[in-house]
Amino acid sequence: MAKLAVIAIGGNSLIRDNDHQTVEDQYDAVCETAKHIIGMIDQGYDVIVTHGNGPQVGFILRRSEIANEMAGMHNVPLVSCGADTQGAIGYQIQQAMDNEFRRRGMGKSALTLITQVVVDSNDPAFAKPTKPIGSFYTEEQAKKIQKENPDWVMVSDSGRGYRRVVASPKPQEIVEKDVINKLVREGYCVVAVGGGGIPVVKQADGSLKGVDAVIDKDFASSLLAAQIQADELIISTGVPKVYLNYGKPEEKALDKVTVGELKEYVKQNHFAPGSMLPKIQAVIAFMENGGKKAIITNPESLAEAVAGKTGTHVYQ
Repeated sequence: MAKLAVIAIGGNSLIRDNDHQTVEDQYDAVCETAKHIIGMIDQGYDVIVTHGNGPQVGFILRRSEIANEMAGMHNVPLVSCGADTQGAIGYQIQQAMDNEFRRRGMGKSALTLITQVVVDSNDPAFAKPTKPIGSFYTEEQAKKIQKENPDWVMVSDSGRGYRRVVASPKPQEIVEKDVINKLVREGYCVVAVGGGGIPVVKQADGSLKGVDAVIDKDFASSLLAAQIQADELIISTGVPKVYLNYGKPEEKALDKVTVGELKEYVKQNHFAPGSMLPKIQAVIAFMENGGKKAIITNPESLAEAVAGKTGTHVYQ
C-alpha cells in the first residue's frame, strides 16, 4: 500500500524572485516543482499538495483597489481573494502534474478541491490582528479607508506607510477532509487547503460563514495531515535542511531529529519567528497528533529527501 504524504509547497515554489512574478513565470515554476513531486510519487507515495498564496492575494487586492479608485468597481473581500487563488494556483498545479503524468506514461491524474477551514470566532488573534495584507497607504488615505471600512484595522508598517492587518487564527477543522481523504485513497493527486484554506466560522445553527483572516499554510497542512492520518508531512522551503545557528559561523544542519529535540531547539530560539519557526511548530503539532514522520526540505530536493538522501527528517 502506498504511503500517504501531505506536501506543503511555499511561495518560493511559485515565485522565484521579483523579476519573475507574472502568471506565466509562476506556471514555469510550478511545472518544475511538479516534476519533483512526481519524483516522490514514483517512489510509492500518494500525495496531497497544499500551497501558499500570499503574493497572489496581494496582487488581487491591489487590482481591486486600482479598479475601485479608477472605475468605482466594488472591492473584492479578502475571503473571496483566498478562494480565487485556490482555483487559479490549483489549476496551474493540476495541469502541470497531469502533463507530467502523461509525459511519463503514468496512469494518474490531479484535481483541485476548494477547501474551507474552520477557525474559532473567539480566537485571540481576532482581538489583535497582525497579518499585513494589500498595499501601502499614506496617513490621509488610511484615515479615509478606515472611515469607509470601520471594521478594518490600519497600522503604520515600519515607516513605509499604512497597511491593513487581519487576524491569523489557528485552524480547527478541515471542512472537506473526508472528501480529500476519499479522493487521495482512490489514487488521485489532490491539491487542497490552498493558502491555508478559506477561513470560516461555525454559526449557532451550524452553518458556515467566511471571515476575513489569513490561516498559516503550514499549520493548516499539519492539521489536514493529522485529520486524515497521513503517514508523513513534508514541508518545502527555501533551504535543503533545517539549521541551528543559521547564518552564523557555528551553523549546523539537522539531518535526523526527534520531536523532543526540536522542542528544545525552539526553546533555545534557534528558529526565526517569521520564517522557519512556524514550519517547525507545524511539524511538532503533526507528530504530537499521531504523525509518524515529517521532512523539511526545498522543492528541488523532494525526491532525494523521501529517499533519505537529504532534508531534515523528524521522528517520534
